[in-house]
Amino acid sequence: MRSSPSTLSLLLVLALFMWAGMVLAISFLEAPLKFTAPHITVPLGLGIGRIVFQALNKVELALSVVALVCAGRLRLPSHIWLTLLTALLVLLAQTLWLLPALDVRAEALLAGHPAPPSSQHVVYIILEVSKVAALLLTGVLAFRHAQRQAFHSQAPAAQLA
Repeated sequence: MRSSPSTLSLLLVLALFMWAGMVLAISFLEAPLKFTAPHITVPLGLGIGRIVFQALNKVELALSVVALVCAGRLRLPSHIWLTLLTALLVLLAQTLWLLPALDVRAEALLAGHPAPPSSQHVVYIILEVSKVAALLLTGVLAFRHAQRQAFHSQAPAAQLA
């Protein structure tokens, strides 16, 4: 079954904004607020955080595949690909390097070994901000592109009437 360009465009925009929303909700709302809850200790917060971020990462990878497939089938212009690939490169850096490194730090803390000072959390925050910006920009560009495509595909029919 072939998907129409409008269906693929809708799915792409939905995947991008859902992905951005999930990152915003978890990284910038849930994670910092978790440690303000009564009776949440650092080890408990770390344990919850590890589970939540592992799950978020899997959902992000799934949404990235949806976005890539849709973008590839739609043959989007290069400027949209550039913003999408920026988000994907950030996700890959987090998945392959930063999340495992942060996980090692969390394991050490949970085992009672104080971890030496590190800038990894700052790097993670910078990458999250960059990823969200790239996702939102890609979503807006993809939506505008879909609108232009829909307008151009309907224009000849309107001229015939």
